[in-house]
Amino acid sequence: MNTVSVQIIVNGTLYAKEIESRMTLVDFLRDELGLTGTHAGCEHGVCGACSILLNDEPIRSCCIFAVQADGMAVTTVEGLALGRGQLSKIQDAFCEKHALQCGYCTPGMLIACHDLIKHTPHPSAEEVREAISSNICRCTGYQQIVDAVLYATDPKGATHE
Repeated sequence: MNTVSVQIIVNGTLYAKEIESRMTLVDFLRDELGLTGTHAGCEHGVCGACSILLNDEPIRSCCIFAVQADGMAVTTVEGLALGRGQLSKIQDAFCEKHALQCGYCTPGMLIACHDLIKHTPHPSAEEVREAISSNICRCTGYQQIVDAVLYATDPKGATHE
């Protein structure tokens, strides 16, 4: 077994670990750090369930080795929350608009939607559909996810936080 040392900042905390050189980033997050919100779906980069932010850019964590993230900053779905026991605006909107059913795609969808809102604070329904188009959901039919993003970004100041 070939091991390497890595230092990765995950959700604002620096982790220094000795890991197998072939360990994927999704396995590092789940198995080494216990951050099970990031899901291992297809393990080929197709479904989007393993999406995270790497240096603030969305990537598929099943398609990268953890060693490649050495010295970088990772944000997982857990890191989107404002604080322990709190939800971000987009997480809350997913709950309010029933944008999750089985929940398997939810972490990747939240990462995609978070990134969209960062770049486009008030997206159209079409922009939301485009942003989530590379994530597979077998349960919601996607409309509730679109509704949740529009609800979270309502410029009219809806009463949600």
